[in-house]
Amino acid sequence: MNAPAADTRRALAAVAIALASALFFTLTYVLNRASATGGGHWAWTASLRYFITLPLLLPLMPWQGGMAPAWRAIRAHPWAWLRCSAIGFVVFYLLLSYAAGSGPSWLVAGSFQFTVIAGMLLAPFIYRDARRRIPLAALGIGAVIFAGVLLLQLGHARGALDRAGWIALACLLAAAFMFPLGNRLLLLHLERTGEQLNATQRVFGMTLASQPLWILIAAFAWQQAGTPPAAQAWMAAGVALSAGVIATILFFQATGMVRDNPVALGAAEAMQAAELLFATLLGVAFLHEAWPSGVAAWGALLVILGIVAFARLVARRSAGSLPRTRALRTDRGA
Repeated sequence: MNAPAADTRRALAAVAIALASALFFTLTYVLNRASATGGGHWAWTASLRYFITLPLLLPLMPWQGGMAPAWRAIRAHPWAWLRCSAIGFVVFYLLLSYAAGSGPSWLVAGSFQFTVIAGMLLAPFIYRDARRRIPLAALGIGAVIFAGVLLLQLGHARGALDRAGWIALACLLAAAFMFPLGNRLLLLHLERTGEQLNATQRVFGMTLASQPLWILIAAFAWQQAGTPPAAQAWMAAGVALSAGVIATILFFQATGMVRDNPVALGAAEAMQAAELLFATLLGVAFLHEAWPSGVAAWGALLVILGIVAFARLVARRSAGSLPRTRALRTDRGA
């Protein structure tokens, strides 16, 4: 097999794997929505996920560089890890869990997709080098995705958001920024210290570092709602396994396969748009949610088109430049 044919097959395989990762990521929105409609407290939904994720990661670590490097890094700089995990895991997922009660799965999934562009919009505030520049095209794409999110919310609210609707929208947009902010602050910390950790080690380290905060949040949840129902615990376990382990590994695999091919990388990352489609299908099939229609449907289309446009921007701007390729990657594949 010649090299171009092999590259094509590798690119197609990466896109297929990225699509599978989108399906597993989508279970976050569907299972969190099921917990919310079943009466589960949002603080239990959040804390249980990360309590369960930690032991699920343990068997993987021997094949991902081991736990020792992450543990040494946390011991050397505990406050830096606590800060980054508090932002990127705790605040992010508390907000996302709280918003799960605001509407159907597709509403939460579509609104949270703003995180695709959020990391780049944060760049001027956290970087002091060339990475702080935001391409003008990215600002335009961000405006398109934001318009889509507003249309999703307004369509669901039948044209006028009430106080609860605005709070839910604010939570989702804040969560969309907190996830990449925590991740990028940790990467900057590791740059300064010279510590080398791969993506799985960073996920493990942030999960471990966040445990004291999750214990406090679980205490709050117990005080507010008592012990969680068994069904909520099982759904949290499903999110931990599907999104915290399977989807993350698949996405790392997909982006790693084409890390030197910006066009294929952009295509793999564009598969994140499928989360909105999967959330709609699964929500309708299993939770009996209504299809997005009217203004909301147009909003969903704008979100999807914005993500695809961002993927094309990644491909065009980073072609021939591996540093640019890495700089423009979305934070799920960081």
